[in-house]
Amino acid sequence: MMVVSKAHELEQRLARTEQQLRLLQKISRFLVREMKLQDALDNVVSLVVEFMECDSCLLYLLDKRELVLRASNRPSAVGNVKLAMNEGLTGWVAREKRLLAISREAFRDSRFKFFTDLPEDTYEAFLSAPVLSRRGVEGVINVQHRDPHAHTGIEMELLASVGEQLGCLLMLSRTEPAASGDSGLVLSSGPQRASGS
Repeated sequence: MMVVSKAHELEQRLARTEQQLRLLQKISRFLVREMKLQDALDNVVSLVVEFMECDSCLLYLLDKRELVLRASNRPSAVGNVKLAMNEGLTGWVAREKRLLAISREAFRDSRFKFFTDLPEDTYEAFLSAPVLSRRGVEGVINVQHRDPHAHTGIEMELLASVGEQLGCLLMLSRTEPAASGDSGLVLSSGPQRASGS
């Protein structure tokens, strides 16, 4: 009986690892395909929601020292929610360039900032990773669950990897301005960018 359960556990872990690989492969394809930047961002958010089985995924990009919500699985607040680098859990992640995982009552954290536009502000679990490139912090990606959720090490590592892939995507979009195709999506540059120090 013990051998059967161990084999079943290994099969499940292998299946989950294959899913992770497929997620990263799909995101990598956005790096080489010719498509609008906003479409790529929206697709990444959808893939993360599907893979992480979360209730919300919010992608903030740095624009003139502000974090602006640029993609979400609930797009009604996109472009309307903005944070300074010293505001909220998201601002903390950007400022510290560190992953943050809270398994329950994220809204009670002293760094939390409430937004009336975001129903996610009542969600229990919060996982957030910086979007990083060679230039430094480009933004933050958040994953939230309505109910308490203990984030696994694999989920944390995976979201960090997605943040790095998004950073690459943003860098590539700057080298090919026609590929971004979004006049409303401004990517800041120069001295206003958060430094790597």
